[in-house]
Amino acid sequence: MRLFKYSRLDFLLTCVGLVFLLLDIVLDIVAVVAFYQERAYASLGILLLLLLGSSVLVQAFSWLWYSYDRFKRTTKVESCLTKGQLKLLHMLQLGIYFRHAGVVEVSLGSSSKVTDSEGIAVYLSHDLSMLRLIETFSESAPQLVLMLTIMLQRGDLQPITVLKALGSASAVAFSVTMYHRSMRSFLPEKEKQPGLSSVVYFLWNLFLLSSRLVALALFASVLPCFIFAHFLSSWAVLSFFAWRSKTDFMDSAWGERLYRATVGLIWYFDWFNVSKGRTRYRTLLYHAYMLVDVALLCALWGWQMSTEPPGLEVVGVGGGVVGLYVLGLVLKMLYYRCCHPNVAKGELGGDPGGDPIVERQCTDEIDVIVCLASIEAPAGEDQADEGVAVDRSGPREPPSVTRGCNKRMRKLAENFYS
Repeated sequence: MRLFKYSRLDFLLTCVGLVFLLLDIVLDIVAVVAFYQERAYASLGILLLLLLGSSVLVQAFSWLWYSYDRFKRTTKVESCLTKGQLKLLHMLQLGIYFRHAGVVEVSLGSSSKVTDSEGIAVYLSHDLSMLRLIETFSESAPQLVLMLTIMLQRGDLQPITVLKALGSASAVAFSVTMYHRSMRSFLPEKEKQPGLSSVVYFLWNLFLLSSRLVALALFASVLPCFIFAHFLSSWAVLSFFAWRSKTDFMDSAWGERLYRATVGLIWYFDWFNVSKGRTRYRTLLYHAYMLVDVALLCALWGWQMSTEPPGLEVVGVGGGVVGLYVLGLVLKMLYYRCCHPNVAKGELGGDPGGDPIVERQCTDEIDVIVCLASIEAPAGEDQADEGVAVDRSGPREPPSVTRGCNKRMRKLAENFYS
């Protein structure tokens, strides 16, 4: 039973995402070498901390999800590794690359063990889009703030900083777009949500993120020591609200705590819906807080710059950053009014609403194999004469069944489309 459709565009975007990932690694190495040669040890230390911390965080989520799935591996790339080898790869910070390779393999139909290759590809790409989103807000966004801060402090445009800033901006924009497309795959009929919705979604995220990142960079350029205090205090408050939201995303208590702390990190840069039901007032409260914070950061930057003869450029820059955030809010309201469908829980693809087969597919990995086998088996192949018991103990290729519904991402889809 095929629940999802993996289009050529999705495959192309996955390949482009892998290219961006490899390019980002190359730029990271170049940036580290450049900072070392310039003896900018403070910037080098911050960059290494961001790279290492983000990598450990992403690999931790990847490993936890493998453990939640009981280390079921449905691709040749993954199947060639034992549990110990898979753990070693994650310790070496290489686990996410095998996830990319698995999606590419299944998309090309190279795995002979999988009967529903499209469903497997969508399942793997769902997890991959979430991992990329986590990496974006734990590495790419902070790196972009760092590079912008360096450019503002130096007053010149170094090729490496400009290149790394462009690379980080591309990674941020691409990851939010991929997450949006991943949520769209849960819609039963994608054509009801035209491609223009992805464009509007990309634009309002771009405006909101750009305003937020520039405001942080302006503040850090004049008060570099206080930016860490600002982050820690804001992250603590946002993580508390994430804990109060009573999220239910991970399958373990420690995993859920890690997820809520990560949500606080994401909220430091952009809104991320983690609760079911209507969250209009929480969203309004969040954006009001962010708008005030952006305005305050720009005001503090302008106040520090006023030690010199004040100019209209200071007021123009600060007002432009705040205005860009307001423009992003306007586009966001336009998106939710015209482009964002409100889908009931039972209407999501892969949702158990009203279908006991799908429900058991997502909740019971053993009984569903027997249940689906009795429905999908060809006539005469697996059916016995009347009064004769049917033996269904043979192998039924469980990967093609248990991978049909990604419970983690379905929860996010329920939040996204509620």
